[in-house]
Amino acid sequence: QVEIVESGGGLVEPGGSLRLSCAASITFFQLYNMAWFRQVPGKEREKVARVTVGGITNYTESVKGRFTISRDNGKTAVYLQMNNLKPEDTAVCYCNRDEPASFWGRGTQVTVSS
Repeated sequence: QVEIVESGGGLVEPGGSLRLSCAASITFFQLYNMAWFRQVPGKEREKVARVTVGGITNYTESVKGRFTISRDNGKTAVYLQMNNLKPEDTAVCYCNRDEPASFWGRGTQVTVSS
């Protein structure tokens, strides 16, 4: 069972920034496309950003121009840089393999509020 650990969330005011980090096994990162997801109560989990093994990135429309997904040089971690945060970005954020997802971690809470 692959364990995924997300970190970097917190409370930030509108317009602020956060950088999320995702840690898992080296093999996991080397073999699979990775994605960040977010979920709020009453809504389905939403994929917000994806990065392929080859480094190709994709974003959902609502975060384009504000969020950036990246992988480290050794492909052992995935990050999500979030800028110009809005209240509607408030959610629990998760990292996982993109299609199919593996076991979900606890996520990290992002709260955007003044």
